[in-house]
Amino acid sequence: MTRTEYRWLLPSAMADPGLPDDRIRTRRTVRDWAVDLTAFLIAAGIGMLALGTIEADDTTADIVVFVDSIVGAVACCALWLRRRWPVGLAVALTLVSVVEPVAAGALLVALFSLAVHRPFKPVAIVGALALALVPVQPFLRPDPTTSFLASLLFGALLILLVISWGMAVRSRRQLVVSLRERARRAEAEAELRAEQAQRLAREAIAREMHDVLAHRLTLLSVHAGALEFRPDAPAAEVGRAAGVIRDSAHEALEDLREIIGVLRGPGDTDEGHRPQPTLATLDTLVAESRLAGMRVAVDNRIAEPQGAPAATGRTVYRIAQEALTNARKHAPGTEVSLTVTGGPGEGLTVEVVNPVPTEPFERVPGSGQGLIGLTERATLAGGELEHGPTKDGGFAVRARLPWPAA
Repeated sequence: MTRTEYRWLLPSAMADPGLPDDRIRTRRTVRDWAVDLTAFLIAAGIGMLALGTIEADDTTADIVVFVDSIVGAVACCALWLRRRWPVGLAVALTLVSVVEPVAAGALLVALFSLAVHRPFKPVAIVGALALALVPVQPFLRPDPTTSFLASLLFGALLILLVISWGMAVRSRRQLVVSLRERARRAEAEAELRAEQAQRLAREAIAREMHDVLAHRLTLLSVHAGALEFRPDAPAAEVGRAAGVIRDSAHEALEDLREIIGVLRGPGDTDEGHRPQPTLATLDTLVAESRLAGMRVAVDNRIAEPQGAPAATGRTVYRIAQEALTNARKHAPGTEVSLTVTGGPGEGLTVEVVNPVPTEPFERVPGSGQGLIGLTERATLAGGELEHGPTKDGGFAVRARLPWPAA
Protein backbone atom coordinates (compact mmCIF):
# COMPACT_ATOMS: atom_id res chain seq x y z
CA MET A 1 0.00 0.00 0.00
CA THR A 2 1.52 3.35 -1.06
CA ARG A 3 1.45 6.61 0.85
CA THR A 4 -1.31 8.04 -1.34
CA GLU A 5 -3.47 5.00 -0.65
CA TYR A 6 -3.36 5.30 3.14
CA ARG A 7 -3.14 9.10 3.30
CA TRP A 8 -6.64 9.27 4.70
CA LEU A 9 -5.45 7.32 7.76
CA LEU A 10 -2.84 9.97 8.65
CA PRO A 11 -3.16 13.43 10.18
CA SER A 12 -3.01 16.18 7.60
CA ALA A 13 0.38 17.38 8.94
CA MET A 14 1.90 13.93 8.35
CA ALA A 15 0.08 13.10 5.13
CA ASP A 16 1.85 15.87 3.22
CA PRO A 17 5.19 14.89 1.71
CA GLY A 18 7.13 17.79 3.23
CA LEU A 19 7.88 18.66 6.81
CA PRO A 20 4.94 20.06 8.74
CA ASP A 21 4.71 23.82 8.89
CA ASP A 22 2.56 25.21 11.70
CA ARG A 23 1.77 28.33 9.67
CA ILE A 24 0.39 26.44 6.68
CA ARG A 25 -3.19 25.17 6.83
CA THR A 26 -3.75 21.83 5.20
CA ARG A 27 -7.00 20.18 4.24
CA ARG A 28 -8.44 17.74 6.72
CA THR A 29 -8.10 14.05 6.00
CA VAL A 30 -10.76 11.48 6.86
CA ARG A 31 -8.89 10.78 10.09
CA ASP A 32 -8.95 14.51 10.96
CA TRP A 33 -12.71 14.66 10.49
CA ALA A 34 -13.14 11.59 12.70
CA VAL A 35 -10.87 13.06 15.40
CA ASP A 36 -12.63 16.45 15.27
CA LEU A 37 -16.03 14.83 15.58
CA THR A 38 -14.84 12.71 18.51
CA ALA A 39 -13.34 15.78 20.23
CA PHE A 40 -16.60 17.69 19.72
CA LEU A 41 -18.63 14.85 21.25
CA ILE A 42 -16.25 14.53 24.23
CA ALA A 43 -16.38 18.28 24.89
CA ALA A 44 -20.17 18.24 24.56
CA GLY A 45 -20.41 15.27 26.94
CA ILE A 46 -18.28 17.00 29.59
CA GLY A 47 -20.36 20.14 29.13
CA MET A 48 -23.60 18.16 29.57
CA LEU A 49 -22.29 16.66 32.80
CA ALA A 50 -21.40 20.12 34.08
CA LEU A 51 -24.79 21.49 33.01
CA GLY A 52 -26.54 18.61 34.79
CA THR A 53 -24.67 19.46 37.98
CA ILE A 54 -25.69 23.13 37.62
CA GLU A 55 -29.34 22.21 37.06
CA ALA A 56 -29.31 19.95 40.13
CA ASP A 57 -28.50 22.99 42.27
CA ASP A 58 -31.84 24.52 43.30
CA THR A 59 -30.18 27.88 43.99
CA THR A 60 -29.25 28.36 40.33
CA ALA A 61 -31.66 30.56 38.37
CA ASP A 62 -33.19 29.28 35.14
CA ILE A 63 -31.71 32.18 33.17
CA VAL A 64 -28.24 31.16 34.33
CA VAL A 65 -28.84 27.60 33.18
CA PHE A 66 -30.04 28.90 29.83
CA VAL A 67 -27.01 31.14 29.38
CA ASP A 68 -24.71 28.28 30.41
CA SER A 69 -26.34 26.05 27.80
CA ILE A 70 -25.86 28.63 25.03
CA VAL A 71 -22.26 29.38 26.00
CA GLY A 72 -21.42 25.65 26.27
CA ALA A 73 -22.88 24.97 22.82
CA VAL A 74 -20.96 27.87 21.29
CA ALA A 75 -17.74 26.69 22.96
CA CYS A 76 -18.16 23.17 21.60
CA CYS A 77 -18.95 24.43 18.10
CA ALA A 78 -15.88 26.70 18.23
CA LEU A 79 -13.71 23.59 18.43
CA TRP A 80 -14.14 23.13 14.68
CA LEU A 81 -11.85 26.18 14.34
CA ARG A 82 -9.12 24.77 16.58
CA ARG A 83 -6.89 23.77 13.63
CA ARG A 84 -7.04 27.24 12.09
CA TRP A 85 -6.65 29.38 15.24
CA PRO A 86 -5.41 27.10 18.03
CA VAL A 87 -3.79 29.87 20.11
CA GLY A 88 -6.66 32.33 19.92
CA LEU A 89 -9.27 29.67 20.61
CA ALA A 90 -7.36 28.31 23.60
CA VAL A 91 -6.98 31.79 25.11
CA ALA A 92 -10.67 32.60 24.54
CA LEU A 93 -11.89 29.34 26.07
CA THR A 94 -9.51 29.79 29.02
CA LEU A 95 -11.13 33.14 29.80
CA VAL A 96 -14.67 31.83 29.20
CA SER A 97 -14.11 28.81 31.44
CA VAL A 98 -13.44 31.10 34.38
CA VAL A 99 -17.16 31.87 34.62
CA GLU A 100 -18.64 29.01 32.58
CA PRO A 101 -17.98 25.47 33.89
CA VAL A 102 -19.76 24.00 30.86
CA ALA A 103 -16.85 25.18 28.65
CA ALA A 104 -14.32 23.09 30.59
CA GLY A 105 -14.50 20.19 28.13
CA ALA A 106 -13.97 22.50 25.14
CA LEU A 107 -11.02 24.12 26.98
CA LEU A 108 -9.29 20.76 27.51
CA VAL A 109 -9.68 19.87 23.82
CA ALA A 110 -8.38 23.32 22.78
CA LEU A 111 -5.33 23.00 25.04
CA PHE A 112 -4.60 19.54 23.64
CA SER A 113 -4.88 20.83 20.07
CA LEU A 114 -2.65 23.80 20.92
CA ALA A 115 0.06 21.48 22.28
CA VAL A 116 -0.12 19.31 19.15
CA HIS A 117 -0.02 22.05 16.54
CA ARG A 118 2.18 24.75 18.10
CA PRO A 119 5.74 24.86 19.53
CA PHE A 120 6.57 24.97 23.20
CA LYS A 121 6.60 28.75 23.77
CA PRO A 122 2.92 29.59 23.00
CA VAL A 123 1.85 26.35 24.69
CA ALA A 124 3.74 27.29 27.86
CA ILE A 125 2.25 30.81 27.89
CA VAL A 126 -1.36 29.70 27.40
CA GLY A 127 -0.89 26.76 29.77
CA ALA A 128 0.46 29.09 32.48
CA LEU A 129 -2.55 31.37 31.97
CA ALA A 130 -4.93 28.43 32.30
CA LEU A 131 -3.21 27.21 35.48
CA ALA A 132 -3.24 30.72 36.93
CA LEU A 133 -7.01 30.98 36.40
CA VAL A 134 -7.79 27.52 37.80
CA PRO A 135 -8.56 28.86 41.35
CA VAL A 136 -10.86 31.57 39.97
CA GLN A 137 -13.53 29.32 38.49
CA PRO A 138 -14.36 27.30 41.66
CA PHE A 139 -14.28 30.58 43.58
CA LEU A 140 -16.83 32.31 41.29
CA ARG A 141 -18.93 29.23 40.46
CA PRO A 142 -18.30 26.70 43.26
CA ASP A 143 -19.56 23.14 42.99
CA PRO A 144 -21.65 22.32 46.07
CA THR A 145 -20.62 18.63 45.87
CA THR A 146 -16.83 19.28 45.63
CA SER A 147 -14.50 21.18 47.89
CA PHE A 148 -12.44 24.13 46.69
CA LEU A 149 -9.14 22.28 47.13
CA ALA A 150 -10.39 19.23 45.24
CA SER A 151 -11.64 21.40 42.38
CA LEU A 152 -8.31 23.24 42.29
CA LEU A 153 -6.20 20.07 42.20
CA PHE A 154 -8.49 18.29 39.75
CA GLY A 155 -8.56 21.27 37.34
CA ALA A 156 -4.76 21.77 37.41
CA LEU A 157 -4.17 18.04 36.96
CA LEU A 158 -6.44 17.87 33.89
CA ILE A 159 -4.75 20.89 32.29
CA LEU A 160 -1.26 19.48 32.84
CA LEU A 161 -2.39 16.06 31.59
CA VAL A 162 -3.86 17.25 28.29
CA ILE A 163 -0.94 19.60 27.60
CA SER A 164 1.60 16.85 28.27
CA TRP A 165 -0.36 14.44 26.11
CA GLY A 166 -0.52 16.93 23.25
CA MET A 167 3.24 17.66 23.45
CA ALA A 168 3.96 13.93 23.38
CA VAL A 169 1.81 13.52 20.26
CA ARG A 170 3.60 16.45 18.61
CA SER A 171 7.04 15.00 19.43
CA ARG A 172 6.06 11.63 17.99
CA ARG A 173 4.77 13.22 14.79
CA GLN A 174 7.93 15.25 14.37
CA LEU A 175 10.02 12.12 14.90
CA VAL A 176 8.06 10.19 12.27
CA VAL A 177 8.30 13.05 9.77
CA SER A 178 12.02 13.42 10.50
CA LEU A 179 12.61 9.71 9.92
CA ARG A 180 10.59 9.91 6.70
CA GLU A 181 12.67 12.84 5.48
CA ARG A 182 15.87 11.03 6.43
CA ALA A 183 14.75 7.99 4.47
CA ARG A 184 13.93 10.21 1.50
CA ARG A 185 17.39 11.78 1.63
CA ALA A 186 18.97 8.34 1.94
CA GLU A 187 17.09 7.18 -1.16
CA ALA A 188 18.19 10.28 -3.07
CA GLU A 189 21.81 9.77 -1.99
CA ALA A 190 21.63 6.09 -2.98
CA GLU A 191 20.31 7.04 -6.41
CA LEU A 192 23.09 9.63 -6.75
CA ARG A 193 25.72 7.08 -5.76
CA ALA A 194 24.26 4.60 -8.26
CA GLU A 195 24.40 7.23 -11.02
CA GLN A 196 28.00 8.07 -10.13
CA ALA A 197 28.92 4.38 -10.11
CA GLN A 198 27.31 3.95 -13.52
CA ARG A 199 29.18 6.98 -14.84
CA LEU A 200 32.49 5.70 -13.50
CA ALA A 201 31.77 2.26 -14.96
CA ARG A 202 31.01 3.79 -18.35
CA GLU A 203 34.23 5.80 -18.21
CA ALA A 204 36.22 2.71 -17.25
CA ILE A 205 34.67 0.72 -20.08
CA ALA A 206 35.35 3.56 -22.51
CA ARG A 207 39.01 3.64 -21.47
CA GLU A 208 39.24 -0.13 -21.79
CA MET A 209 37.70 -0.05 -25.27
CA HIS A 210 40.13 2.70 -26.29
CA ASP A 211 43.14 0.80 -24.97
CA VAL A 212 42.06 -2.49 -26.51
CA LEU A 213 40.69 -1.42 -29.88
CA ALA A 214 43.05 1.45 -30.73
CA HIS A 215 45.95 -0.95 -31.23
CA ARG A 216 43.97 -3.29 -33.48
CA LEU A 217 42.39 -0.53 -35.53
CA THR A 218 45.74 1.18 -36.02
CA LEU A 219 47.10 -2.04 -37.52
CA LEU A 220 44.10 -2.15 -39.85
CA SER A 221 44.66 1.48 -40.86
CA VAL A 222 48.40 1.02 -41.53
CA HIS A 223 48.03 -2.09 -43.71
CA ALA A 224 44.94 -0.80 -45.49
CA GLY A 225 46.85 2.40 -46.30
CA ALA A 226 49.78 0.37 -47.57
CA LEU A 227 47.50 -1.60 -49.89
CA GLU A 228 45.91 1.62 -51.11
CA PHE A 229 49.16 3.43 -51.94
CA ARG A 230 50.99 0.36 -53.29
CA PRO A 231 48.55 -1.45 -55.54
CA ASP A 232 51.52 -2.89 -57.51
CA ALA A 233 53.09 -4.54 -54.46
CA PRO A 234 54.18 -8.15 -54.80
CA ALA A 235 51.53 -10.75 -54.16
CA ALA A 236 53.38 -12.02 -51.08
CA GLU A 237 53.31 -8.58 -49.44
CA VAL A 238 49.66 -8.08 -50.34
CA GLY A 239 48.81 -11.47 -48.88
CA ARG A 240 50.79 -10.73 -45.72
CA ALA A 241 49.06 -7.36 -45.28
CA ALA A 242 45.66 -8.92 -45.89
CA GLY A 243 46.45 -11.58 -43.28
CA VAL A 244 47.38 -8.94 -40.73
CA ILE A 245 44.17 -7.05 -41.51
CA ARG A 246 42.14 -10.22 -41.10
CA ASP A 247 43.85 -11.17 -37.83
CA SER A 248 43.58 -7.64 -36.43
CA ALA A 249 39.91 -7.43 -37.31
CA HIS A 250 39.31 -10.82 -35.69
CA GLU A 251 41.14 -9.77 -32.53
CA ALA A 252 39.27 -6.46 -32.44
CA LEU A 253 35.95 -8.27 -32.69
CA GLU A 254 36.98 -10.68 -29.94
CA ASP A 255 38.01 -7.82 -27.67
CA LEU A 256 34.79 -5.96 -28.41
CA ARG A 257 32.77 -9.11 -27.71
CA GLU A 258 34.54 -9.48 -24.37
CA ILE A 259 33.73 -5.91 -23.33
CA ILE A 260 30.10 -6.30 -24.40
CA GLY A 261 29.99 -9.50 -22.37
CA VAL A 262 31.03 -7.51 -19.31
CA LEU A 263 28.21 -5.05 -19.99
CA ARG A 264 25.68 -7.85 -20.31
CA GLY A 265 26.66 -9.41 -17.00
CA PRO A 266 27.79 -12.89 -16.04
CA GLY A 267 24.34 -14.41 -16.41
CA ASP A 268 23.78 -13.28 -19.99
CA THR A 269 26.77 -14.88 -21.69
CA ASP A 270 27.32 -18.52 -22.46
CA GLU A 271 30.96 -18.16 -23.52
CA GLY A 272 33.93 -18.17 -21.18
CA HIS A 273 35.98 -15.06 -20.68
CA ARG A 274 39.06 -14.75 -22.79
CA PRO A 275 42.40 -14.75 -20.95
CA GLN A 276 43.44 -11.26 -19.91
CA PRO A 277 46.79 -9.95 -21.18
CA THR A 278 49.68 -10.27 -18.75
CA LEU A 279 53.36 -9.43 -18.66
CA ALA A 280 54.11 -12.79 -20.26
CA THR A 281 52.07 -11.86 -23.37
CA LEU A 282 54.09 -8.69 -23.98
CA ASP A 283 56.21 -10.52 -26.57
CA THR A 284 53.07 -11.27 -28.58
CA LEU A 285 52.23 -7.56 -28.64
CA VAL A 286 55.71 -6.72 -29.88
CA ALA A 287 55.48 -9.42 -32.56
CA GLU A 288 52.18 -7.98 -33.81
CA SER A 289 53.71 -4.50 -33.99
CA ARG A 290 56.73 -5.78 -35.92
CA LEU A 291 54.44 -7.67 -38.25
CA ALA A 292 52.72 -4.36 -38.97
CA GLY A 293 56.04 -2.91 -40.11
CA MET A 294 57.20 -1.20 -36.91
CA ARG A 295 60.77 -1.37 -35.70
CA VAL A 296 60.70 -2.15 -31.99
CA ALA A 297 63.83 -2.60 -29.87
CA VAL A 298 62.92 -4.55 -26.73
CA ASP A 299 64.92 -4.60 -23.50
CA ASN A 300 62.95 -6.90 -21.19
CA ARG A 301 64.90 -7.56 -18.01
CA ILE A 302 62.17 -9.49 -16.22
CA ALA A 303 63.48 -12.99 -15.59
CA GLU A 304 60.13 -14.56 -14.69
CA PRO A 305 57.26 -12.50 -16.15
CA GLN A 306 54.76 -15.19 -15.09
CA GLY A 307 55.42 -14.30 -11.44
CA ALA A 308 54.31 -10.69 -11.84
CA PRO A 309 50.93 -9.78 -10.28
CA ALA A 310 48.12 -10.18 -12.78
CA ALA A 311 46.81 -6.64 -12.35
CA THR A 312 50.28 -5.11 -12.64
CA GLY A 313 51.16 -7.22 -15.69
CA ARG A 314 47.89 -6.27 -17.37
CA THR A 315 48.57 -2.59 -16.69
CA VAL A 316 52.08 -2.85 -18.17
CA TYR A 317 50.63 -4.55 -21.26
CA ARG A 318 48.01 -1.81 -21.75
CA ILE A 319 50.59 0.95 -21.29
CA ALA A 320 52.94 -0.62 -23.82
CA GLN A 321 50.05 -1.24 -26.21
CA GLU A 322 48.87 2.36 -26.10
CA ALA A 323 52.41 3.77 -26.35
CA LEU A 324 53.25 1.61 -29.38
CA THR A 325 49.95 2.60 -30.98
CA ASN A 326 50.71 6.30 -30.47
CA ALA A 327 54.25 5.84 -31.85
CA ARG A 328 52.87 4.10 -34.92
CA LYS A 329 50.45 6.98 -35.55
CA HIS A 330 52.68 9.96 -34.74
CA ALA A 331 56.19 8.69 -35.53
CA PRO A 332 55.93 6.14 -38.32
CA GLY A 333 59.16 4.70 -39.67
CA THR A 334 61.14 5.31 -36.49
CA GLU A 335 62.63 2.70 -34.20
CA VAL A 336 60.73 2.54 -30.93
CA SER A 337 62.49 1.30 -27.81
CA LEU A 338 60.55 -0.67 -25.19
CA THR A 339 62.23 -1.21 -21.82
CA VAL A 340 60.79 -3.26 -18.95
CA THR A 341 62.76 -3.59 -15.70
CA GLY A 342 62.13 -4.46 -12.08
CA GLY A 343 61.31 -7.40 -9.88
CA PRO A 344 59.62 -8.43 -6.63
CA GLY A 345 60.01 -5.76 -3.99
CA GLU A 346 61.47 -3.30 -6.52
CA GLY A 347 58.42 -2.62 -8.62
CA LEU A 348 58.00 -2.62 -12.37
CA THR A 349 59.14 0.11 -14.73
CA VAL A 350 58.01 0.26 -18.34
CA GLU A 351 59.35 2.89 -20.74
CA VAL A 352 58.48 3.45 -24.39
CA VAL A 353 60.51 6.05 -26.31
CA ASN A 354 60.28 7.03 -29.95
CA PRO A 355 62.53 9.57 -31.71
CA VAL A 356 61.27 12.40 -33.85
CA PRO A 357 60.17 11.18 -37.30
CA THR A 358 62.57 12.10 -40.11
CA GLU A 359 60.31 11.39 -43.09
CA PRO A 360 57.10 13.27 -43.94
CA PHE A 361 53.89 11.45 -43.14
CA GLU A 362 50.15 12.07 -42.97
CA ARG A 363 49.37 13.09 -39.43
CA VAL A 364 46.60 11.24 -37.62
CA PRO A 365 44.48 13.38 -35.28
CA GLY A 366 44.40 12.31 -31.65
CA SER A 367 42.23 13.26 -28.70
CA GLY A 368 44.78 12.68 -25.95
CA GLN A 369 42.31 10.54 -24.04
CA GLY A 370 44.56 7.51 -24.31
CA LEU A 371 47.36 9.05 -22.23
CA ILE A 372 44.81 10.37 -19.74
CA GLY A 373 43.36 6.89 -19.41
CA LEU A 374 46.84 5.40 -18.96
CA THR A 375 47.60 7.87 -16.18
CA GLU A 376 44.39 6.94 -14.39
CA ARG A 377 45.06 3.24 -14.92
CA ALA A 378 48.57 3.53 -13.43
CA THR A 379 47.26 5.55 -10.49
CA LEU A 380 44.56 2.98 -9.74
CA ALA A 381 47.24 0.28 -9.82
CA GLY A 382 49.17 2.14 -7.12
CA GLY A 383 51.84 3.56 -9.42
CA GLU A 384 52.48 6.65 -11.50
CA LEU A 385 52.93 7.51 -15.16
CA GLU A 386 54.86 10.31 -16.86
CA HIS A 387 54.76 11.27 -20.51
CA GLY A 388 56.12 14.09 -22.60
CA PRO A 389 58.62 15.13 -25.25
CA THR A 390 62.28 14.18 -24.96
CA LYS A 391 65.29 16.44 -25.40
CA ASP A 392 65.80 15.37 -29.02
CA GLY A 393 62.18 16.07 -29.98
CA GLY A 394 60.86 12.55 -29.56
CA PHE A 395 58.29 11.33 -27.10
CA ALA A 396 58.56 9.13 -24.01
CA VAL A 397 56.07 7.31 -21.82
CA ARG A 398 57.38 6.02 -18.50
CA ALA A 399 55.38 4.25 -15.78
CA ARG A 400 56.36 2.85 -12.40
CA LEU A 401 54.13 0.21 -10.85
CA PRO A 402 54.33 -1.73 -7.57
CA TRP A 403 55.47 -5.36 -7.39
CA PRO A 404 55.28 -6.58 -3.80
CA ALA A 405 58.02 -8.84 -2.50
CA ALA A 406 57.17 -12.52 -2.46
